[in-house]
Amino acid sequence: MKKFYVVMAILVIASMALAACGAPATEAPAATEAPAMTEAPATEAPATEAPAMVYKVGEVTDLGGVDDKSFNAGAYAGIEKAVADLGVEGKYLESTQQADYAKNIQQFLDEDTNLIITVGFLLGVDTAVAAKANPDTNFAIVDYSYPDCFGTDFVEGQTCGSASELPNVLGLTFQTDQAGFLAGYAAAASTTTGKVATFGGINIPPVTIFMKGFEAGVKYYNEQKGTAVEVLGWDTAAGDGQFTGNFDSLDDGRSFAESLVQEGADIIMPVAGPVGLGSAAYCQETKSCKIIGVDVDWTVSASEYTDVILTSVLKNVNVAVYDATKALVDGTFAGGVYVGTLANGGVGLADVAGASDELKGELEAASAALSDGSLTVDGVLGQ
Repeated sequence: MKKFYVVMAILVIASMALAACGAPATEAPAATEAPAMTEAPATEAPATEAPAMVYKVGEVTDLGGVDDKSFNAGAYAGIEKAVADLGVEGKYLESTQQADYAKNIQQFLDEDTNLIITVGFLLGVDTAVAAKANPDTNFAIVDYSYPDCFGTDFVEGQTCGSASELPNVLGLTFQTDQAGFLAGYAAAASTTTGKVATFGGINIPPVTIFMKGFEAGVKYYNEQKGTAVEVLGWDTAAGDGQFTGNFDSLDDGRSFAESLVQEGADIIMPVAGPVGLGSAAYCQETKSCKIIGVDVDWTVSASEYTDVILTSVLKNVNVAVYDATKALVDGTFAGGVYVGTLANGGVGLADVAGASDELKGELEAASAALSDGSLTVDGVLGQ
């Protein structure tokens, strides 16, 4: 029995030794290294772009004011389009007397306005004086250009603006004699009394150029048709005619229309801004005459008188002002002279009320001839 226990003890010891030798060593798991820290990509502050420059454009009106339904309104319509399309800031200052011209220009200069647009021949001297004193400011002026000093009677800075071209001023001029020619032709074709008329606000070139063209158009119609339609209110040879002396009196518009009707005219072209609206009112009330509008299409700007409007001579100031503003924004603005013509769409004639196909064709032919130079206002007038 004792021997049995000895044998069992030996066997137990042997099995334990074998187990110790045969079992694979169990290593402690390798230390788990913390994953390398992932650095967030460096976030650069977004580059701050300088805000786009907002250009300031300002209009100084003539005495007719911005609501004249004529060239002051047309100029501001061009600015309003530029505000919508180009993102410029637009503003106007109205002049109620000639002393306001220089004052209003100076206000825009004090406001660091980038483009100052002055409207009208009467602002020619004040615009030039300001432009020469402020060569880094751009200007555009409607119905004027430089140089404007000719002859010994002109004193620079007083009776004229500049004896030389101004590099920071763009003159916006218009061959309204071409469009006026078409209006005269249409008037001669439409009169029932054989007399048509025109009158102006003041005897200055931007006014008389309409009247000159009107007279030439009537004369050309007479030559083509063998008629003798008479023009009242203007004589190119004499360089004189009928003028109200202002651009704002509706009463003058009425009285001038009444006087011309009494002389036999049944179609009248007033070249006097809002004054012409007084003429339109007289024609409408008396049913004695038709009106030819100027500068803009009066069936749009003065639609209440559509029934007495024969047509309108279009001076597309809005297009010229918009183009000048766009050149400012594009960085291409330069001084010099823009000339609006029939050929480039700077001037034109609105639809003629009641025009026959024959008259429409004749007007198209005359427009083409004026555009290519084969027909001229001066040629018809023998100048």
